[in-house]
Amino acid sequence: MNELCFLAVVGTASDKSELLYVWGQARPEAKIIIIFLMFFSITAWTVMAYKAVQMRRAKKLNQFFTGEFKTQKGVLDMFDRRIQADGCPLFAVYQAGSVELDARLKSATGEARKKSVSIKAMEHVKRLMENAVAQESLKLEGGLIILAIAVSGGPFLGLLGTVWGVMSTFAGIANSPSGTASLAVMAPGVSAALITTVAGLLVAIPSMFGYNWLVHNLRVLTVELDNFAQELVSKMETEYLPEE
Repeated sequence: MNELCFLAVVGTASDKSELLYVWGQARPEAKIIIIFLMFFSITAWTVMAYKAVQMRRAKKLNQFFTGEFKTQKGVLDMFDRRIQADGCPLFAVYQAGSVELDARLKSATGEARKKSVSIKAMEHVKRLMENAVAQESLKLEGGLIILAIAVSGGPFLGLLGTVWGVMSTFAGIANSPSGTASLAVMAPGVSAALITTVAGLLVAIPSMFGYNWLVHNLRVLTVELDNFAQELVSKMETEYLPEE
């Protein structure tokens, strides 16, 4: 009798799509968790796509800016030409340092620039560029917390749905008049419970690969920002600090 029931369940599942059958057997709490994970997955993929485009654009703009920066003779030549490069992290650091250096070089009356600045003034320029590096790094890092939450939280939400579903299945068997457990009785409930774990992993696995790739690119860009800031400070000191 049990074998016949089991074959009937298998036949019913084969008539429908496997996922549709499992979805139909899922309990309301499992469906709520799956729907939440679906929206979470869409959000994670959106963040990954946006951050990938943002970092790719930042890399290209950094390359163009670096090529232009190396051709200038004076450290403030690009600043004097009023060149703009919105969205370029290196330009943001250069602009912050150049604005402050230009302000320190000009006298109170706003006349021509002085030929040199004091060490104290150069320290102010350094701190502003360090602040600009930190701000640009935070801009590039923004949104990655969503992927981190997806990686760590997705499987746990799926596990919650699975445990809850299995618990409900056993509770239903215990409360049934016969009180006997068979594969035919347990299979629909257990399969419906396991689908939440699958949904959680489908959210976490792509997010994990995307997060690791984005973090690697973020580290590369951050190191590039730090190196450029040090190079820019060195050129400013060489050009505008008086020789002792």
